Amino acid sequence: MQLNFAQFKLGLIRTLLRLMPLLLMGGLTLLTFWLVQKNTPPPKDAIERVRLHEPDYTLTNGALSYLNEQGKTKYRILGTKLIHYDDDASIDITQPKMRSFQPDKAPVTVRAKRGQIDGDLSILDLYDNVEIYRPPQAASESQKASPHMLARSSYFQVFINDDVIKTNKPMELEQGLSVMNSTEGGIFNNVQQSMTLLGLVKGRIEPAQQGSK
Repeated sequence: MQLNFAQFKLGLIRTLLRLMPLLLMGGLTLLTFWLVQKNTPPPKDAIERVRLHEPDYTLTNGALSYLNEQGKTKYRILGTKLIHYDDDASIDITQPKMRSFQPDKAPVTVRAKRGQIDGDLSILDLYDNVEIYRPPQAASESQKASPHMLARSSYFQVFINDDVIKTNKPMELEQGLSVMNSTEGGIFNNVQQSMTLLGLVKGRIEPAQQGSK
């Protein structure tokens, strides 16, 4: 009996020695799992983890106004529907219409079928049948007369703080009787009320009508 017990004890020790690496690995795994669970913050529900891009309020026939340093209206943006989103503070606009007011110059009107203002209220993206229109201007002491201007494209981007409107899409520009088409869009400087065409430009330039000088 003593011999059998000694053999059993020896066998048990050998088995434990063989299992020691597995026991150590298992212990380390349990310790690592415990540390991870201890340092992981409690789970949040889905709404807290991800702020969904969903509207938080809607305005019908709304308007946004931007003032200059003198407190006068610089830009006014109208829309039949304005939808504000909580996650990025952006605003979707249906039938947007923007009016730009420059001292001693005719107001410029920009309209489209739909638009979006970024959360900083500094960039207005306009889509589908977008038009920039400036009526003819009579001569004054500071500037000569100029015909009407009408620019059309599928997309324009308004940089409100920079007084610049850009597009990289094909564009048609009409000034008086002159019509030009550009393949890569153009840049409208709202302060100077001038348009620079980009890419390949084709069209016709007609002389100014009498009385427009």
